[in-house]
Amino acid sequence: MALFKLNYLLACDINSRKAATVVFLLSCAILLSACEKHTKNESITAPSFTKNANSSSVNTDAFNVKAMVKLPQTVNCSLENGLESQCAQIVLKYQPDNIEVGPFCPKTLDDVGGIWDWDGTDAGLYRLDKAFLTMLNEQGFTFYDEDGNVHIVDNATIRPSVDHACINVSVDKSVEITALLPLHPVMAKNSKELGVVSKVGIALAGVPIFSDAPSVQHTGHLPALDTCAGHIDPGGWYHYHGTASDIDSVYKHEHVNANCNNLPQAPSALFGYGFDGYPIYGSLEVDASIPTDLDSCNGHTGPTGEKGIITYHYHASNTFPNLPKCLKGVVAKNNFTTTAQAGIGAKPPQGTKITRHEPPGGEGGKMPRPDFSQAAKKLGISEQLLLKTMQDAGGPNADLSVVAKKLNVTQDELKSALPKKPTR
Repeated sequence: MALFKLNYLLACDINSRKAATVVFLLSCAILLSACEKHTKNESITAPSFTKNANSSSVNTDAFNVKAMVKLPQTVNCSLENGLESQCAQIVLKYQPDNIEVGPFCPKTLDDVGGIWDWDGTDAGLYRLDKAFLTMLNEQGFTFYDEDGNVHIVDNATIRPSVDHACINVSVDKSVEITALLPLHPVMAKNSKELGVVSKVGIALAGVPIFSDAPSVQHTGHLPALDTCAGHIDPGGWYHYHGTASDIDSVYKHEHVNANCNNLPQAPSALFGYGFDGYPIYGSLEVDASIPTDLDSCNGHTGPTGEKGIITYHYHASNTFPNLPKCLKGVVAKNNFTTTAQAGIGAKPPQGTKITRHEPPGGEGGKMPRPDFSQAAKKLGISEQLLLKTMQDAGGPNADLSVVAKKLNVTQDELKSALPKKPTR
């Protein structure tokens, strides 16, 4: 009986300990689950900006292989702030094999070409058609002859012989483009403003992205864009001047009868990466909602991609050009070079026979803007007043007698102050 009682007590003790162990393990499991859930919720509701922003990286697998000379590589690189880092090195062709570009300039007033963002009187986004070109003619910019034939020039090889020509550059199939994108983006102390033809990034389509094309009012000529907001650089390679994967949203918003024909439209999709390594999305979030709290560069920190990784990223707008207005991160040194004979980043191999040249004014189709600030200073007026008066009097072909009268100066004083017209 005593032995039975002892065995019974031992069994109860063992069972009690087993039960306690089970309870303990269940409690741990519940606690771990709660901690994991809390951690996940915390990462969504209260993300660490620095941690998440710096932990993002470029997904090189998402790039169009038909645009590449070779598969992307990870290389050591130096950022412009002096930090050593790693970059994705992407080597691209002059144009992706699976993308058709154009049309750019219409051949006649009866044809329809690409698009242009006009910044003169009646500013806005337009199709290159008869209505637009005749409107420019009324403002002193004549792009066609008496028979309605549009002045079209390949200004990479031929200097324009007219005051106003539509630029349609020929391609150079031998061109290779090398770009560097930081794999671990770093926020800059100050955002980098994007001016005319500034480097923005690389599209997943394998096409470089640049900011505003040069103004007709500054160059006299019109470097036509196709309906995907792209055209050929003087070096002979294709690039975008807009978020091409969401450009149709712009056309809808600005009531322009056009559609992008070389890139599927997806307002919530990833378009590409900035040269600072941060993603560029369309005008909507990944869940198709409208972005909020966008900063001056049109970006913010939030969920991206299918996995909802939280990082800083840019969004397109629904007005043209629908690109980031500045870059928040630090870019790599020497982040864009080409084997082209001319144009942005041109570094042709030694011994290359040069058959192309820069367009008037040099890099990227830019002609130096006439220095109206100095002219205004000489005349004792504001630059804004001078430009407006010139525009109202005919733009580049302004009647100087009318301008002088409105500004209350002599015509000789006006002519002496105005910058000399750039030569072709």
